[in-house]
Amino acid sequence: MDIPYAIEMLHITKRFPGIVANDDITLQLRKGEIHALLGENGAGKSTLMSVLFGLYQPEEGEIRKDGQVVSIKDPNDANALGIGMVHQHFKLVECFTVLDNIIMGVEPQKFGFLQKKEAREKVLALSERYGLHVDPDALVEDITVGMQQRTEILKMLYRDNDILIFDEPTAVLTPQEIDELMEIMRNLAAEGKSILFISHKLAEIMAVADRCTVLRKGKCIGTVNTAETTPEQLSAMMVGRNVNFHVSKGEAHPGEVVLSVENMSVQSRVHRNDAVKNVSLQVRRGEIVCIAGIDGNGQTEFVYGLTGLEPLSGGSISLCGKDITHASIRYRNTHGMSHIPEDRHKHGLVLDYTLEDNLVLQRYFEPEFTNGAGFLKRRNIRAYAERLIEQYDVRSGQGSVTTARSMSGGNQQKAIIAREIDKDPELLVAVQPTRGLDVGAIEYIHKQLVAQRDAGRAVLLVSLELDEVMDVPDRILVMYEGEIVGELDPRTTTQEELGLYMAGAKRDEVKA
Repeated sequence: MDIPYAIEMLHITKRFPGIVANDDITLQLRKGEIHALLGENGAGKSTLMSVLFGLYQPEEGEIRKDGQVVSIKDPNDANALGIGMVHQHFKLVECFTVLDNIIMGVEPQKFGFLQKKEAREKVLALSERYGLHVDPDALVEDITVGMQQRTEILKMLYRDNDILIFDEPTAVLTPQEIDELMEIMRNLAAEGKSILFISHKLAEIMAVADRCTVLRKGKCIGTVNTAETTPEQLSAMMVGRNVNFHVSKGEAHPGEVVLSVENMSVQSRVHRNDAVKNVSLQVRRGEIVCIAGIDGNGQTEFVYGLTGLEPLSGGSISLCGKDITHASIRYRNTHGMSHIPEDRHKHGLVLDYTLEDNLVLQRYFEPEFTNGAGFLKRRNIRAYAERLIEQYDVRSGQGSVTTARSMSGGNQQKAIIAREIDKDPELLVAVQPTRGLDVGAIEYIHKQLVAQRDAGRAVLLVSLELDEVMDVPDRILVMYEGEIVGELDPRTTTQEELGLYMAGAKRDEVKA
């Protein structure tokens, strides 16, 4: 007798205004398997998983668990069926502790009183068992994105879920954390848990998934055994054409200095000491400089200080020869600095604004978009937004009037990139610009960064992706514990050497 599938999603169709997100999709998950879901941004992957988790109700189709038809009206129904989900954009309460977030909704009680001690012991035991090290007493707003990711995974494990959905789980992790997560996933599958794993990273899918289902523009293209396919074949299924995995770029011709940072220090938000310590660097016209490092080594605070989101505790910044150390964020924006932020929801978009309003967020006060009496020129704003949507292939259900919140993460990212590059900046600060993007979009973004360099702009890239760090920049600066510990040439260095600098095992004598 055939063993029933752990989960079957049969002929699922889900529509939104102006778009069919899932068009007659069938997905079957076996017990104890890691099943990858691959597709471009906006292909319908997260929507399909949200249907399984009860966040959306499909117009057509049915879901079966262990061969039985089930009704999943909301996430509580999903949890009751043993289905858990780690979302691409985490669902955590920032002012609560890690422990409070993990146990929320299933708090252990005795005579109406909260029993945190046993909950804490269970969380610590799970974190030890799966290598998901967290500080249960830390506030979520004070921890790194990688730690938030671990908190979300522990939330699922705490509830004893046996169907685990990971939506872009590695988008925010360092290479070391990704390896750890892959091992955790293998261990979970070996214990009989079934994993659905949404990813754009073909190397990860090849390394960890047993089978892979590919979606394109809301339709199922097919399911393949990963052992019998190649990354090239998967990418062609995903985007409908062959993708170039290597960044094509000519020789850099650096010109005069655009950005000069002297002895910059920025205080840590968590501890009293400085997160950035006496950092000095220069970025010239016509070059891409990358700051590499393991997450949590001061890159975020450095960017906050550079872009005006945090004050400096020491040092100075000059842009095109002008001192901007104490300048406002708007002054920096209107005097040549563009910023693609690390957290697109917190610093990149106003999620409840339309796409067109987000695209003019930093320019609405210009004469092109506002008349003398302070009223917005709506027609001009729409025309401008539609040009950017077309030029940067930003996909949305209702075009320029789509609410930013309803768009896929990758298309939100494309909208930010369109807005920042179209300002024609002197300096483009790109922090994790390809986070959560598919191979086709990554190829496009990398071309845009190289085009900015070739047009004589200065580009400062901050990345945790080793492939991106090795492939895109002309110079690599490694940051470790808030200091620049090495300057490397990507043409002559290796990933191993880069890893030694990132781990603090090696540093340039000059910088030490």
